[in-house]
Amino acid sequence: QDGYVIPSKNLTESHRQALKEKLWQKEKVVPIFLNEQRAAGHYEVLWPLFHYILWDEATDGRVEQKNWDDYVIVNQQFANAIVEQYMPGDIKRVEVLNGLLGANQIGFQTYSYARHFISCCTRVNGYESTPRGVDAMGSTVWVGIFPIGIDAERVERQRKDPGILPKMDAIRKTYKGKRIIVGRDKLDLVKGVQQKLRAFEKFLNNYPEMQGEVVLIQVTSPPLVENSKLEAKIAELVAHINGTFGSLNFTPVHHYHQHIDRDEYYALLSVADIGLITSVRDGMNTTSLEYIMCQSENHGPLILSEFTGTAGSLGGAMMVNPWDYQGVARVIYDALHLSDDDKRMRHSLLRKHVLAHTAQYWAKNFISELILNVGTWEQSTPTPYLDHNIITDSYHKAKKRLLMFDYDGTLTPIRKTPGAAVPQEHMLKALKALAANPHNVVWIISGRDQKVLEEWLGGVDNLGFSAEHGSFMRQPGSQKWINLTESLDMSWKNDVIEIFTYYTERTQGSFIEHKQSSLTWHYRMADPEFGAFQAKECQNHLENAVLSKLPVEILVGKKNLEVRPTIVNKGEIVKKLLGQHPDVEFVMCAGDDKTDEDMFRALAGITNANAVNSCNTIKKTSTGAQMEYSAVVIESYSDDLVAETAAKISQATLAHSLEHPPAIPHRQMVTSGNTLAVQDGPFLKPSVAITDGNPSRVTASLQATASMTTTTVSGMGSVAATQGQYPASANKETFSITIGHALKKTMANWHVTSPEELIRVLGILSGVLEA
Repeated sequence: QDGYVIPSKNLTESHRQALKEKLWQKEKVVPIFLNEQRAAGHYEVLWPLFHYILWDEATDGRVEQKNWDDYVIVNQQFANAIVEQYMPGDIKRVEVLNGLLGANQIGFQTYSYARHFISCCTRVNGYESTPRGVDAMGSTVWVGIFPIGIDAERVERQRKDPGILPKMDAIRKTYKGKRIIVGRDKLDLVKGVQQKLRAFEKFLNNYPEMQGEVVLIQVTSPPLVENSKLEAKIAELVAHINGTFGSLNFTPVHHYHQHIDRDEYYALLSVADIGLITSVRDGMNTTSLEYIMCQSENHGPLILSEFTGTAGSLGGAMMVNPWDYQGVARVIYDALHLSDDDKRMRHSLLRKHVLAHTAQYWAKNFISELILNVGTWEQSTPTPYLDHNIITDSYHKAKKRLLMFDYDGTLTPIRKTPGAAVPQEHMLKALKALAANPHNVVWIISGRDQKVLEEWLGGVDNLGFSAEHGSFMRQPGSQKWINLTESLDMSWKNDVIEIFTYYTERTQGSFIEHKQSSLTWHYRMADPEFGAFQAKECQNHLENAVLSKLPVEILVGKKNLEVRPTIVNKGEIVKKLLGQHPDVEFVMCAGDDKTDEDMFRALAGITNANAVNSCNTIKKTSTGAQMEYSAVVIESYSDDLVAETAAKISQATLAHSLEHPPAIPHRQMVTSGNTLAVQDGPFLKPSVAITDGNPSRVTASLQATASMTTTTVSGMGSVAATQGQYPASANKETFSITIGHALKKTMANWHVTSPEELIRVLGILSGVLEA
């Protein structure tokens, strides 16, 4: 006001209203007016603790209680302001994560960042995940660690600038006869400047012979937001150390709170005997990388906090915990007394890493991994949404039909506990109508045991059952169960129970389900992240202790691990039923998880051996040309390179989709020149459209058309597509349907998104519902 700053406590209501209006009109910002003392209590004490920064000293708790009250009140003010502004749809954390997961690959600087992101996707969105990525909406999104480097050539060139040499000489002259430790940080709590000074004080106190011999030159550049309290603490520590260990002709700590130009910065890094970085929380600290480049002649060791992002990459550095002042002091002493050979060896290791992992390499590595991941067999092939008209028409034309359904996740939604997945009335009504039709053979092929299937579905007449993933069968109209594993040795159960019990005791919310021919460990009610971690550990344990010596396999299901005999699976039941009913003209099979892929594989006539191609280099042959997609080292950056790389990604994606099309009997693909045409059936538009080599992603709103659709692929030549093969005779209409997203990795040739949608289809086919 009139050129003067008004303290916030003196703002009148008219001032505040004017500020609100101006900020909203100009920036769409809503201000919150905080009491200065409460704001300080909220931010300066508890905020650091919640961001991995410990308190410097213990208290009796009264100060913390006041700070906690401040923290609650300030957060309540924010909450009140949000309530006033909030409109439905404003909070979109799920949408933000799903938006990120629309990518093929996401890169993070450090492992911890990637781990936190994967954890969010598991906890917030409920997706399955592995350390390599997230299974989101039916496809794998690769999550990689790509630590950024520096432009090493530019730093090497600039550090040799003629203007730097005089500055290096001046520093050496000023500190003649002294060993120099250099620190350069922003004046921020997370940079650990306080910890560095306390450790240096401990060093001078523990090693009195080094007093007068070693100086610490600490440069702190001002932060974006001034922190006067921290600045005062630093100044107080510097004064205390200099007053305790200094003299008229010697000052142990030289603190410069200012920006320094590039020449001074490189000169300081070049003359140092030790580089000291003690961040308590940091990302990719590039000061450490620049220090290494500037030490090519001097070979000064680098002391690096284990909490920096670069700590995991710089194996030649001397790692410290900045909170361990005694430990840091000891490492400083050891660094000053390293032999020349040891210093050369450490520096050589560090310099090789910096030169090999530059900013340019970071970009090349990211793109190379992207091309490799997009082109691998693990990428999903989109399946079209089940066309009601086509399946209804085929159903009514057929004189005999075979219908096979999984239960959990297919005919009923997945529940928290297995016992809660009771059948719904409308599902039973549709199932009874289908089973009552004399032209139909209807089977439930489930992982459930016989008792549960009889209890829940035993009232449906003429229904066939397969229990425990193909271990038991009961023919329609019969009450007798046939044990297909009767002759198998089940002694392996003792070993598996022991392992499952071990993990159950250590994973709260997990439990073991005992079946006659299999054992299942469920962790659906456990902490999602810890449960998944324990499942991986349990799986590794089983693979090492059981799989190598016993004829069993591990089935990874939805929040469970199941161990069963190797020769028992749902696919074998499908083969038996096809053999028992060779005259069927219509086959329908529906499932939702990995155990049901055995059924789809049996229908598609594809064995485990040739369904898997783990080769890192994938070659696709097209008419007149051969295209190879593999990890490549990309040369220097250019606009042409970007276009070429984008085209490779698009080609790899489309070629893989064409190589592994959904096995839809109604689809006929023909090619002419560079045109791919699909006639007389639904065609799923690809997730990558190519026009003159430039890809554009298409969202999850996948569309199918019944009329002829033509896709032109510019610059790729003609691509031949093959129809799916079936083990049965050519007159069978086969519909294998997965429950889930269109991009789900599956051997099925159609999809619906939920059990409710499948039950509606069954109701239409049976006549219970109108189309």
